[in-house]
Parts: sequence; C-alpha cells; structure tokens
Amino acid sequence: MVMLRNSPLITVRAVEPEDLALLYLWENDRAVWHVSNTLVPFSRYQLKQYIESDPSNIHAHRQLRMMIDCREAGKPARTVGSIDLFDFEPLHRRAGLGILIAQADDRRQGYAYEAVRQMIDYSRQVLFLHQLYCHIAASNTASIQLFGKAGFEITGTKKDWLRTETGWEDELLLQLKVAPSL
Repeated sequence: MVMLRNSPLITVRAVEPEDLALLYLWENDRAVWHVSNTLVPFSRYQLKQYIESDPSNIHAHRQLRMMIDCREAGKPARTVGSIDLFDFEPLHRRAGLGILIAQADDRRQGYAYEAVRQMIDYSRQVLFLHQLYCHIAASNTASIQLFGKAGFEITGTKKDWLRTETGWEDELLLQLKVAPSL
C-alpha cells in the first residue's frame, strides 16, 4: 500500500481482484473515455487478466494503477477512484500521471488532491523520478486547478489537439519536477 503521506481522507492502495467490478464500470463509462483516449470497451476478461498480471510492477508494464479509498468517520472505507502512473520512462526518470474520481458527488472533496500528493511522494521517494507530467483538455478547469495546486506548471499547449463533439480543443501539457537533477 502506498501511504507515504498520512491522510485522514484517503488511502491509496494496490488494485485487488475485488476491484474488477468497479474497474469494469469505470473503464466502460463513455462519459470519461475522452480523457483516456478510449475508443472501445474493455471486457471483464481483459480486466481480470490485467489484475492477475501484477499491475503493481511498473517496470514490466510501464504503468501503475492504484485505487483511492476514502475514509469517512464511522463508515467502512469505500473506493472512489483510481490514480495512474503511465508511460513510465526509467531512462529519463519520468511518467505521466492521471486520476479519476468516478462519481460527481465525490469530486471537490479533497480526495484527488491527497491522492496526487501521495503519488508525487511515491514518485520521488520510491521510484526516484525526475518529472511527472499530465495532458489536460484546456476546458477541464477542475483538473487544471487540481494539478496546479499540487505544483504542476503549464509548460505547453497543443493547438486543436482534441476532437470534441463541438469541434477542436487545445490540450495543455503540465509538468512537475519531483526530484533534483543528478
């Protein structure tokens, strides 16, 4: 379990077989496909194989998915989302960072910020990464604010990069230096 920061709000943990139903639901939610560039649904079989393949081995898969559990006083923990390191590049010591808080009611509760902070710490203290980055649609102000609050800076704009239902949209590149250069 990644728990480098003590948070009263959340726990960031490894994917478990019991998460299959949630992953199936989230990966096949067309409302969020645009942020992950997904075009086809995932089968339960594919997701089960993914879970069984030891998704915590970032060196083998070049990605790492963790689940976000919120802790509410007097209630059992419940899984509210997932956070991913992807495009892990060990030579250049960098990775992309993405996050999903699945239900609208769970957004803006501090869960995403705490999970991002924990993954920054994990990236620095365990993986010894130099940089994290993310790509965010210019209209996604909530994500831009989230990553900005966590210290990410907008370092570039890809013009007319994303096709939407109403036309083309810019995509922003945000970066965070997580460790000093060697």
